[in-house]
Amino acid sequence: MSLIIRNLKLDDKPEWVKLWRSYLEYYKTSLSNEVFHQTFARLLDTNLPKQNGLIAIKDNKPVGIVHFIYHPHNWRIEDVCYLQDLYTDPNFRGLGIGRSLMEAVYKAADANNTPNVYWLTEEFNQTARQLYDQVGRLTPFIKYQR
Repeated sequence: MSLIIRNLKLDDKPEWVKLWRSYLEYYKTSLSNEVFHQTFARLLDTNLPKQNGLIAIKDNKPVGIVHFIYHPHNWRIEDVCYLQDLYTDPNFRGLGIGRSLMEAVYKAADANNTPNVYWLTEEFNQTARQLYDQVGRLTPFIKYQR
């Protein structure tokens, strides 16, 4: 399997839109074109180094994305890393792409001196949790939102 994980580039936008739209559909969410445009611009903006996006390319085809954000934490000196969105095209699942994307985030976070990486998922998302149980530690926290 020829798999490349790299930073997003401007010409990735059409494929990134497809992948992120599919990710959002899973969560029964849709966003305006303005949000798609603004998010992609932020992910590419070198003046916003805390917001990042990677893309997985298998045999020259974009098959997955991950977005992650560094932010301050009141209990730490260093920033922490929030892995916000992780998606692999369903036709390419089970090939280690999601794991490779997560490991690329871990590597970027380590290089940024932000060793704490965290993420959220739905309790019943068993497919994702099979991977998460292997690469992370389940915490007892429950999320509330306004």
